[in-house]
Amino acid sequence: MSVLSKPVNRRIGQAMHLYKMLQDGDRVIIAVSGGVDSLVLTWLLANWKKKAPINYELLAVHIDNGFGEPENRTSIKVGEQLERLSVPYLVEETDFGKKAQEAEDGKSTCYHCARQRRNRLFELAQEKDFSSIAFGHHKDDLLETFFLNLLYGGNLSTMVPRQDLFEGKMKIIRPMAFIDKIEVQEIAAALDLVPVKNPCPMDSDSKRQDVRSLLASLYDKNPSLKANIFSALSNVREGYLLKPYTMKQNPEKVINFHADSP
Repeated sequence: MSVLSKPVNRRIGQAMHLYKMLQDGDRVIIAVSGGVDSLVLTWLLANWKKKAPINYELLAVHIDNGFGEPENRTSIKVGEQLERLSVPYLVEETDFGKKAQEAEDGKSTCYHCARQRRNRLFELAQEKDFSSIAFGHHKDDLLETFFLNLLYGGNLSTMVPRQDLFEGKMKIIRPMAFIDKIEVQEIAAALDLVPVKNPCPMDSDSKRQDVRSLLASLYDKNPSLKANIFSALSNVREGYLLKPYTMKQNPEKVINFHADSP
C-alpha cells in the first residue's frame, strides 16, 4: 500500500506543477522544526526525488532555538528523526529563544524567534549556495494565516505556495499547500514518524491557536466552509474591495466633496 493516496499525490503534484516549485539542478534547504509537518515534507521531497524527471539536491536544516535543558534540546531528537529519513542534514544550536524573550519593542516573542530563525535560514542558503527553501505549511496553515492577517493585521493576505525573493535569486516553496493537516498526520502515521515536541513556553499560547479554534468551530457546523474559503483565496474580486476610486477619464472634472466645502 502506497504511503500517499492517489488524491493526496495528485494535489501535491498539482501544487508543484502550478507553481513550478522544482527545476532541474535546484538546491533545496528543507526547514525542519521537528514537528510532523516538516518531517513529512522531508520524506516527501526525498521520495519525490526518486521518481521526478529532474535532479535536485536536498539539505534538511534544523535550527534549535535554545529552549529547555541541554539534554532535552530539540537538536538531538530532530537529528535522530532525520537519520531515519536518510536525508543530508544540518543541525544548528542557537540562543534565539532567549534573545526573543528579552526583546522589548512591542513585538511578541514568537515574532522575534521566527524572524531570527528565518534570517538564519536565508544566511545558510546563501553561504551554501542553495536557491530554494522548502517549508512544511499545508492548506490549514494558509487558511489560518489568512484569518490571522484579517483579524489581527487588518489586511487580506496569506502564505503562498511559491514566493520569489531577492530579485528571483531565492524562492520559498510549500509543496504541501494543497493538502490538509489531517492528511499530513496520516502520512506521518504510515511512516511511523515521531514529531519532536516544541519546548517553547509560548507554544500553546498564541493568536494562531485562537484562530485554529475559531475555524474548527465553523467547520464543525458546516464542513463545506473549508473548501469554500480556500477557493476564495484564488478567486479575488478586486473591484468589490474597498480602495480609493480612480476616475480614468477627465480627472480634472472630478468635484472634491469635503465637509468644509462651501
